[in-house]
Amino acid sequence: MRTEGFRRLCLAVLRILAVAGAYYLGGRIGLLQQVVIEGAVVTPLWPPTGIALACLLRLGLGVWPGIALGTYLVIQTIGPFEAVGVGILAGNTLAPVCACLLLRLVGFRIGLDRLRDGLALIFLGGLAPMLISATVGAGLLRSTGSIPASGFWTTWWTWWAGDAMGVLVVTPLLLVLSRARMPRDTYRWAEACALAVSAVAVTLLATRSELALLFLVFPVLIWAALRFQLAGSAPCMLLVSVLANAAAIDLIGPFSRHTLTESMVNLQALNGSAALTSLLLSALVTEHINIRMRIEQACQDLAEVVDQLTSARATPRWPPPELPPRTGDADDR
Repeated sequence: MRTEGFRRLCLAVLRILAVAGAYYLGGRIGLLQQVVIEGAVVTPLWPPTGIALACLLRLGLGVWPGIALGTYLVIQTIGPFEAVGVGILAGNTLAPVCACLLLRLVGFRIGLDRLRDGLALIFLGGLAPMLISATVGAGLLRSTGSIPASGFWTTWWTWWAGDAMGVLVVTPLLLVLSRARMPRDTYRWAEACALAVSAVAVTLLATRSELALLFLVFPVLIWAALRFQLAGSAPCMLLVSVLANAAAIDLIGPFSRHTLTESMVNLQALNGSAALTSLLLSALVTEHINIRMRIEQACQDLAEVVDQLTSARATPRWPPPELPPRTGDADDR
């Protein structure tokens, strides 16, 4: 019993450390696209939030200390850990935990094979819980004088949008990676390669051209969702978000004629619309495919039952059953 308990403890510690390492790595990647707005360091896409929620959904709520440890390590890379960092750490930990609890409350399935799962991830996993981290973080920065009063709402909105987009972009990708399967036939391989090349080319054109061509990414996302569902739309959505973020931060392409704040507004409008399109359409198509498969299976089962009943009635019984003896007949008398 002691050996089994020690083994479980070691496994739990390893999971927490793995979550902390993944959160820290995601934070380092996210900080590559950081912007300074009103004196606060924010990112238009914060991958650690999506990593944290995916880990909670896959491994359970017991790994929440790994989120707190990863947040502490990320804050240390930005600057010295001060009193305000404790509040930010608490907010960044509490937000994905609340998101996980809300999703469990409504019966969320990590396969994202129903439209209701896509809606739940958007509103209960991304938009609503991330209000906690944004409000706590921006409020603490304002209370300590790190940002002026005029910059509170801009900081709050950018913080909230970055955390929410981390959930909408990164969490579906991590959830689908564990069950993704490679195409089996040559045609599917060719279509997947064509989709990948088209996604890169169209996204580069849309985010680097000074013309207003950002809408070109939506046909690619629709193609990926219709043909490959979440396994295709999630990587395409990540590609669109990363390249659009880079263009908005550098103020190039369609963002070149705007201020940084205006670029962030346009960027989050694009990211949000693209995430909603890819996530909801993928979930809807997957749900319809599963319903069709269940109907086909039910039809096959019914056909088998009908065949069995038909064969049973058509098979003659040989030798024929013996008739009962005739007794009490008037002719015999």
